[in-house]
Amino acid sequence: MLIDLRGRRGQVRLHDGASVLDVEQNARVAANAERYYRAMYVGSAESWNLRDTHMFETLEALLAYHGPRSKAVVWAHNSHLGDASATAMARRGELNLGQLVRERFGEDAYVIGFGTDHGTVAAATDWDGPMEIKRVRPSHPDSYERVSHDSGVNAFLVPVAGSSADARLRDDLLAPRLERAIGVIYRPETELMSHYFEARLPDQFDEWIWFDSTTAIAPLGPGGTAPSLDHGHPFATLDR
Repeated sequence: MLIDLRGRRGQVRLHDGASVLDVEQNARVAANAERYYRAMYVGSAESWNLRDTHMFETLEALLAYHGPRSKAVVWAHNSHLGDASATAMARRGELNLGQLVRERFGEDAYVIGFGTDHGTVAAATDWDGPMEIKRVRPSHPDSYERVSHDSGVNAFLVPVAGSSADARLRDDLLAPRLERAIGVIYRPETELMSHYFEARLPDQFDEWIWFDSTTAIAPLGPGGTAPSLDHGHPFATLDR
């Protein structure tokens, strides 16, 4: 179906372009989801690679739809946006969206990473588990987060790659260090094993944004307020 849709794209009137994009993307999701769940059953790196390749294909489709001068901002976890080839992920045979974007767009891509030392985070203990507000442990002594914390600056942004980066700072940061990744799951009791991986920060990102202390996110309701969530969120209906 996806191949057929692509073959007939030129026959569709220009003002139907958005609908064609929606239909084609739905077909792409169905095809890639089947491949993803088959790979996930085996438990190899292929499932991760399929997921991030799907993200990249979606980005390419949106840029193509909006024309040659279009630009995009992609918001995702560091583990998806930082160049995987500069991390331990590469040794496991994993790639990610940031790596694919850099390979495709080169210097037209600008990759930004975020870090924190301590605070709170909204995450679960197990997959399919309930959301909890968890306290983030202070960063590991051998991590980029600890280097940032030891600067004594509560919040900053600094280029770490490219012509705008300070050469001495970049060289100092090139030595591989640990880096923390907190996503849907956070397990403080096994944090070193569960959430840290080795990376080379200046090869992974173009810029590093730091918040020494972080606060768990809260969903916004109508008018920009944070509503109280009913049991079963996000599938429960919020009062409006």
